[in-house]
Amino acid sequence: MPITEVDGHRLVLSNLDKVLYPATGFTKGEAIHYYAAIADAVLPHLHRRAVSFLRFPDGVEGQTFFAKNVPPGTPGWVTTCEVRRTGEKRETQVVIENLATLVWAANLAALELHTHQWRTDAERRADRIVFDLDPGEGADVLDCREVAFWLRDRLAADGFTALAKTSGAKGLHLLAAVRPTDSSAVSAYAKRLAQEAERALPELALHRMARKLRAGKVFVDHSQNSWAKTTATPYTLRARARPAVSAPVAWEELAAAGSPEDLVFLAADIPGRLDRHGELLAPLVEARQPPGLP
Repeated sequence: MPITEVDGHRLVLSNLDKVLYPATGFTKGEAIHYYAAIADAVLPHLHRRAVSFLRFPDGVEGQTFFAKNVPPGTPGWVTTCEVRRTGEKRETQVVIENLATLVWAANLAALELHTHQWRTDAERRADRIVFDLDPGEGADVLDCREVAFWLRDRLAADGFTALAKTSGAKGLHLLAAVRPTDSSAVSAYAKRLAQEAERALPELALHRMARKLRAGKVFVDHSQNSWAKTTATPYTLRARARPAVSAPVAWEELAAAGSPEDLVFLAADIPGRLDRHGELLAPLVEARQPPGLP
């Protein structure tokens, strides 16, 4: 098995030729290379955030392993943290703070990386507001776009700057930096805006999760603001037929998209997008004095 050294840490890489995305032939080695190539963009979004892994050792068509706890055999140099769950129960999770840990995780076939809206040094105090816009049957990402524009403007009215990324699946994610605030208060605010969206766009937006209501509509999922929930990290791969990425997207790109395929970004697209557009979500991690809740 190949052995490499990353930032002074010795890593044994395995099964680099194993195909993880059978529809395209995308291999584990390519997944590792992808994360290494975009490390400078993704690491700030992982900084001081406990990470949950979705692992696919036999590829996206095989069994999924959802891992919150530190995997067996984790090297001692990998940063970990304790996270309080319910009552006094605490769990130990990985924090990806450097390139070596990112490569180590990719070597575990941890294709999907998910994080909370709060950092480990401010547990349960959210510094991001997030909306997951999920199209029901008969709707698509272009319908999500219409809801996203409404939410962008509504957030702006309260002083927030909303940024967008594809979910890497069917929908869109909206994120905005917020002054660290108890997650319960951020959750309540996000739910209120989701309800407002439904009233403003009754034929399109829905704040309730019930499947029977969702045909042709966009579910404005506000629940991921809960302290216990996680969201796909910017730039993470997703376990779809193709190696799609939860990719930052400019508002101008959203407006110009003529079909859902225009808003599908694969791993091979991301380095070029970073060269052309820079890190579109940089304001999330660079905001020094983000606004508080109204």
